[in-house]
Amino acid sequence: MIIRNELEKDYREVEELTRKAFWNLHTQGCNEHYVVHVMRNHKDFISELDFVIEHDGSIIANIMYTKAWIVENNGRKKEILTFGPVSVMPEYQRKGYGRKILEHSFEKAIELGYDVIVIFGHPENYIPLGFKSCKKHNICIGEGVFPMAMLALELSVESIPKGNWVYYESDAYDIDESSATEFDKSFDPLVKEYKTSQELFYIYSRSKIVE
Repeated sequence: MIIRNELEKDYREVEELTRKAFWNLHTQGCNEHYVVHVMRNHKDFISELDFVIEHDGSIIANIMYTKAWIVENNGRKKEILTFGPVSVMPEYQRKGYGRKILEHSFEKAIELGYDVIVIFGHPENYIPLGFKSCKKHNICIGEGVFPMAMLALELSVESIPKGNWVYYESDAYDIDESSATEFDKSFDPLVKEYKTSQELFYIYSRSKIVE
């Protein structure tokens, strides 16, 4: 097993991997493979933090990062990171590969001078890696809204300054749904179906922390 940067020759394989990892997970079907496809050419994409795990000659995991920001009302602004999609081939999930590629990327992020990561994800997956609720750092998405799934990781001690912050994600994630549907047609057909994980995602993505 090796962890390395994604190469251009890996693009389609990574898109296939991402599609398999997310298919029917959050919705019936998925569009994360299209996000991966368009993200690489976005100005906020950080290619140095685009990693794959290669195992026995095949790519079994991938992680991608973009720039993000937290901003105070007084105009103070801090450039941070966000990541996603994080993809692990279904047959390799729950075997530690996701944690390996995440921890590797954290080390490289520190080397690049970054010290904060904010994401949206299932808390039970990321709290063991040191993530905490953004509410504890007073990071909201505007109007004092603190989503339950919004989590922050300090890559160094107290790297999130005290304050009242608003999180801003890159528009790299703003995709055209019709283009995503058309892009999916270039892959082998997969059956769209309901899974209970979709209801869990629905609940998490619409829940917020209140006092």
